[in-house]
Amino acid sequence: MEVADIALLAIAGLAAGTVNAIAGGGSLITFPALLATGLPPVAANVTNTTSVFPGYLSSVYGSRADLDRRHLPRLIPTAVVAAILGCALLLLTPAKAFDYVVPFLVLGAAAVLAFQDRLRRLVGHPRTLSPRRRVLGLHLVVFVGSLYGGYFGAALGVMLVAALGLVLDESMARVSALKNVISAVGGLVGVLVFALFGPIDWADVLVTAPAALIGGYVGARVARRLPSVVLKTVIVVFGTVVGLVLLYRAFT
Repeated sequence: MEVADIALLAIAGLAAGTVNAIAGGGSLITFPALLATGLPPVAANVTNTTSVFPGYLSSVYGSRADLDRRHLPRLIPTAVVAAILGCALLLLTPAKAFDYVVPFLVLGAAAVLAFQDRLRRLVGHPRTLSPRRRVLGLHLVVFVGSLYGGYFGAALGVMLVAALGLVLDESMARVSALKNVISAVGGLVGVLVFALFGPIDWADVLVTAPAALIGGYVGARVARRLPSVVLKTVIVVFGTVVGLVLLYRAFT
């Protein structure tokens, strides 16, 4: 591996870990960097999933004080099953059709977060929903998000924060902490599945993963200190940019 490639992957890993902890979408930094080192798309995708996983772990640790653990025993099995299905979709099906859908999902998630208060007036505020509807909504959000995360995962954090905010009556910091755990669970599933069946480039992982680990902790600490309105604005802006970039890639 060239020195320039090592430097590129280290910087991309650090940035991706930080961005994932704050808003999500770090894969849009590391994925192109891996492509630039010469990896084909599928190999770059599975290598990327493995590389950014340590950043999810450190972001969970960094946001642990804001984590409401009551939801985890019920949600983790849902996340695991959905992530396995997403990984299988990546390895067994052509990706091009899904590439056209992803940008609109990301842009839609950013819009949902931006207009969250208005949407809550339409669908009902979380505190007014019945316990059954809250539980079903929470599992649906986690299932769809983890399915997408296992498949590709770009801007997964944006989607999870936007959707979780519609079914949970929690602060942005608490929602972000839960998002970190769900992302980490999906990332672990991806690492295990791709290690067995995917064409991972382990040399690239050894460079990118430690940098993502550091970035994830830094990003989680930053997110904890941001007021909810600022954190929401950052995620909306980043999600919109990510969606437009994916849209441009899909149609060019």
